[in-house]
Amino acid sequence: YTLADAAAAEVREYEGQQLSSVMDFRENSLSGPRLIDRDTYTLTIGGLVEQERVLSYDDVIGHATRRQVATLMCEEGWEVTLLWEGVLVRDLLAEAGILPTAKVAIFRSVDGYSTSLFLDYLYDNDIILAHRMNGVTIPPELGFPFQLVAEGKWGYKWIKWTHEIEVSDDILYEGYWESRGFSNVANDDEAFLD
Repeated sequence: YTLADAAAAEVREYEGQQLSSVMDFRENSLSGPRLIDRDTYTLTIGGLVEQERVLSYDDVIGHATRRQVATLMCEEGWEVTLLWEGVLVRDLLAEAGILPTAKVAIFRSVDGYSTSLFLDYLYDNDIILAHRMNGVTIPPELGFPFQLVAEGKWGYKWIKWTHEIEVSDDILYEGYWESRGFSNVANDDEAFLD
């Protein structure tokens, strides 16, 4: 399954709203796309939780699905508006049981990339962990099996190839770009450099 296959099958309009193409979404990872085996993939949810959860791909997509159109604005100067489909992060976290001291969720990718977001943001904005874009499974080049749809945040918060969510009280945690001077808040209507 390739990016070209996805582009050939994608929808380009949803509820009257024109969508970008998946081909407009640029692959700009740290060290190239990751090819992840659906059958052996796991998503770990741990940290400040009552019970660590290790979910298979099918476990994750078996949750109630949400669809939403959202625009990713990249700090490199490009943007895409796509139809995303996935599961609410809060639903995944609720199953693990968030401890009262928890403040943030740290997301980690199989390529070593990481970023964090406040739990209040994740809950208040119905943030999803997407497995489909424009009606097709996210291709490996763009983040299969899961990409975080961090609506309203700069693109470096939209982590791809997500395989771990650590619930934490470390409000000062800095991910890959944040530790290099990028804003930890990352609102896409504000400057991304601190």
